Amino acid sequence: MKKIRCAPYWMVFVLTALVFFTTGPAASAAGLFSAFETVSRQDGGLNTAIGYRYHQDTYEKGNGLKIRQNEIYSQAAYGADNAWEIYARLGIADLKIGDVFRENEEVFATLGGKVFYPISGKLGVGAFVQGTYYLNDFSDTVERRKHVQLKDLWDVHFGVALQATLPCGSTMYAGPYLYYSEGTLSLSSNVSDWGYAAGRYSVQNTSIAGGFAGLDIPLAKGFRLNVEGQYADRISAGAAISYTY
Repeated sequence: MKKIRCAPYWMVFVLTALVFFTTGPAASAAGLFSAFETVSRQDGGLNTAIGYRYHQDTYEKGNGLKIRQNEIYSQAAYGADNAWEIYARLGIADLKIGDVFRENEEVFATLGGKVFYPISGKLGVGAFVQGTYYLNDFSDTVERRKHVQLKDLWDVHFGVALQATLPCGSTMYAGPYLYYSEGTLSLSSNVSDWGYAAGRYSVQNTSIAGGFAGLDIPLAKGFRLNVEGQYADRISAGAAISYTY
């Protein structure tokens, strides 16, 4: 039987990741949900990752707040038995609402966990839960003197998915998720473009459910590439490279 050549296979998806990085808006989890079967050693071990995601979402109130973000993060995870994993992320993200908050870059932290159950040799089901909190406030001045702050921004996600094993040690996964995000918007005076009067407002995401799909591809020894797309109110996309110790 002719041996499958894997290098061209994963190189296609490397190019796909580059497309994600260079296209415009095309959904708030901080980072990717990732494949459900841990990449840690069977008997238990650590894996780390660095990742990037472009995120776009809509928060309710007034005319609707269209939010765009670029997220960069590092992750440390521990898993075992190809069945479970817990992870923590620390990253930095900007946040833009039109021309507001363009100079803001704030720190966020994420905690999460996932489980995986094999149905057969090549198919399984998984579930995850993760939460994110922004450690700093986003602030800016609009219409010359009007001070604007978005404070105490946080989110929580829960999802399930089917995962399939592909040739060359790659995996593909897809499924639905539920999502809630909330923050406090503080305005020193009326902002006519947003339909807000001066005051403090609790704002939430408009879409509570979405879907996601991704590919996890082996690279050099110990390294893997994860490419993922998410859709709730709008499309988000990103990629991460992990290393197994």
